[in-house]
Amino acid sequence: MPDIMNPDQIAALFEAAKSGNVPTSSTTPARRQQRMRSVDFSRPTKFTADHQRRINRAIDGFCLGAASRLTAELRSPVEFETLNASQVTWAAAQGLLPTNSLIVTLVVEPLGTRVMMSIESQFVLTAIEGLLGGATGKAAKPRRFSEIDSMLTRRLVESIVYQLSLAWHDLGGLSFSVEDIDEQNDAAGLASVSEPTFAIMLEARMSVHSAAIALLVPWFAIAPVSDLIAGRDNAVAGEVVNSGIDQALAQAPITVRAEVASLNLPISDILALQPGSVIRLGAHAEDGISVYAENVKLFRAQPGANGVRRAVQIRSAEEPEE
Repeated sequence: MPDIMNPDQIAALFEAAKSGNVPTSSTTPARRQQRMRSVDFSRPTKFTADHQRRINRAIDGFCLGAASRLTAELRSPVEFETLNASQVTWAAAQGLLPTNSLIVTLVVEPLGTRVMMSIESQFVLTAIEGLLGGATGKAAKPRRFSEIDSMLTRRLVESIVYQLSLAWHDLGGLSFSVEDIDEQNDAAGLASVSEPTFAIMLEARMSVHSAAIALLVPWFAIAPVSDLIAGRDNAVAGEVVNSGIDQALAQAPITVRAEVASLNLPISDILALQPGSVIRLGAHAEDGISVYAENVKLFRAQPGANGVRRAVQIRSAEEPEE
């Protein structure tokens, strides 16, 4: 049959179709051969499907909350949308970051670990215009950040991070705080180059322009609560969270002092003191001294020396006061 049929041939074909005598082709299409799927063995697999599903759900909640908050603060419609999320190495994740982006280092509380977020600087500069009451319909021209820009940038970033913390709270009771904001990507040493990393790419739309936001979560940053994030072993994961809090509290500095005794004196007696005066403390020398942590008495100790430095040796624990 020629490629183009004349009117008579078309009419004959319709008549054949009505009578059920449509000619069929004797040839059948060749089956496609099964294609071999290539597997990249360098691709990390630490983040399971449950991890990725629950993190993506938290990010969806963040997009809604952040959009509402920034729309109110900037008095201009703002939208956030997840573009894609993938599991890569830390080195590969660095290559996903858009150029001309601010690098934000976030501390994961209460674990004390760190993740990284990047925001295109043009979005930040345009948002600053909105914070100052200006128009956001036109993208701000690139410029070097001034001191005022840096201060307003932190204000904007903390608003975004606050919404991120709310969304992540159900994932093991985690929250984020801003540690550092830099115009240069100096956070490459945050993790080893082969560290499994969950990279989430977002789009932020404001008026007629958009910008990219990236959140990079290395595995070690959530490893202590990974079971809880995946939605399994809640009891064990809860203990891990508590241990994370204990680790964070263990780093808090406490003032420790050794006290021989204390005495209240009227101002007149204090003014009458001279070199050589003796103050009777009313305590026995054989009782030693008391060791306090802040205002809490913990131990009885014996005074002495360690080399050329004064020291105390713990003798017994103090009974807690009723």
